[in-house]
Amino acid sequence: MNTSLRRRMRVLAGLVLAALTTTVGAAGPTTAAPGRPALVETDKGAVRGTVTGAVRSFQGIPYAAPPGRWASPQPAAPWSGIRDATRPGPPCAQPQGLPIGVPSEAEDCLYLNVTTTGRKGDDLPVIVWIHGGSMMFGTGDMYGPERLAEDTVVVSMNYRLGVMSFLTDPALDAGTAYGSGSLALEDQQAALRWVRANIGAFGGDAGNVTIMGQSGGGYAVCDHLASPMSAGLFHRAVVQSAPCATGGSRTRAEAEADSAAVIQAVGCAGVTDVAACLRSDETTVAELLTAYGPWGEPRPVSGTPLLPLSPAEAFRTGRFHRVPVLIGANHDEENGRYAGQEVNPGGAPIPAEAYEPAVRAEYGDDADAILARYPLSAYGASAGLALSTLGTDRNWAKPTYDTAALLSRWTRTYMFEFAEEDTPWFAGYREPSFEWRAQHMAELAYLFDMDLFLPLDRTQDRLADRLTGAWTRFATAGDPNGGRDRGWTAFTPRRPYVESLTSERWTATDFTRDHAYAFWSRLD
Repeated sequence: MNTSLRRRMRVLAGLVLAALTTTVGAAGPTTAAPGRPALVETDKGAVRGTVTGAVRSFQGIPYAAPPGRWASPQPAAPWSGIRDATRPGPPCAQPQGLPIGVPSEAEDCLYLNVTTTGRKGDDLPVIVWIHGGSMMFGTGDMYGPERLAEDTVVVSMNYRLGVMSFLTDPALDAGTAYGSGSLALEDQQAALRWVRANIGAFGGDAGNVTIMGQSGGGYAVCDHLASPMSAGLFHRAVVQSAPCATGGSRTRAEAEADSAAVIQAVGCAGVTDVAACLRSDETTVAELLTAYGPWGEPRPVSGTPLLPLSPAEAFRTGRFHRVPVLIGANHDEENGRYAGQEVNPGGAPIPAEAYEPAVRAEYGDDADAILARYPLSAYGASAGLALSTLGTDRNWAKPTYDTAALLSRWTRTYMFEFAEEDTPWFAGYREPSFEWRAQHMAELAYLFDMDLFLPLDRTQDRLADRLTGAWTRFATAGDPNGGRDRGWTAFTPRRPYVESLTSERWTATDFTRDHAYAFWSRLD
């Protein structure tokens, strides 16, 4: 009997036992089925979670102490007795952001969640999920990991975001291990150290950890690949919608320039003690969030002991952790951007006559060539769809392919394109004027249970099983192939293979032709 079948039988047995033994209160199932205790001993003390069927969930476990403002994370204090782990920790401070923002002013927010069907001694592969949201928004607990947790242990965490992580100034360097401007990365490393110390008690294998992230979280995965301080904390990496050949870090000068206006806006520029002013209770989190704004795309600072090289330079020179990597993008990434602009309050479809001026404003001297390559008539006179298509090709497809090419020179690399056309739209939002298809974030509805999206239909649900199966196989052995989905070969410099993931047969896609790779390479 293979491992997956044994696991499924155990899950079924757990569901039957839970039906017989679980007591349901107002907050849902809380009593463990026999052999599936909700009580686990960590290195800091015992935690009690919840059990639903065969799934054990532990939320709000501190992986570090409540952090000082712009200070490196420190170990959590031990506790006596049993700590409640039935509710997630507070979201880290963030502004309102559609659709994934969870407005918060919390500074005490360094908590993680564990979801597992295993028990101590099972040695299941571990997936550590680093949520996206431009490193500005989001929480770990909004991603329901039950599908992935069928055969793995899944950990998610909250980490400091936006201004509370990335504000950079010489006055703030004291109190940090590597200088200001990169606390999100330090927080994530603290969570990974917690995993190494504790995941065995939850049925996971500390020697088989996959870090997995999407968008801002995907860029963070690239940072861990390049950071010497992440050595030994993970063994595989999954990068979704994060073309690290063109992002993942910024220079100290860029970070300080981005921060100067914030320090000025809150009244701390030019004072005798800038750090004391910024850390004072009189400078509120709300003021800092307002001054920083909701539209930034911050990244950790490179050129430090934490991140000596940008991910692109690390991948180019081979100076990174050479673990197996699964990397990819969605076929229609920017459909989410322009569709979102339409459906947000006050939004509307972009008029057809606005297409050419928009291209000329963005691309300058290259505009004539781009307008010829992407004529509005090819997109049903939809300016939103035309801008989405050329933006996807330039900003996502080409640099993701380039990132895979850099990685593949040094380590085993698999590349995918999520290309399903019939995907669920965001719950509670009207539909845009053009098809959103495999837009940015679309694959998340298949990997996680999320209230953010409309429910999956039967075809979508089957694709979800296939995707989680491939991701689980990669987390287990560094190879996504298995079952009906075989033939996915590694991306190599001599054979740059890209697998197209849809509800139909998975097969190779002519990625460079489909996304005008040669055209954009000539313009760069």
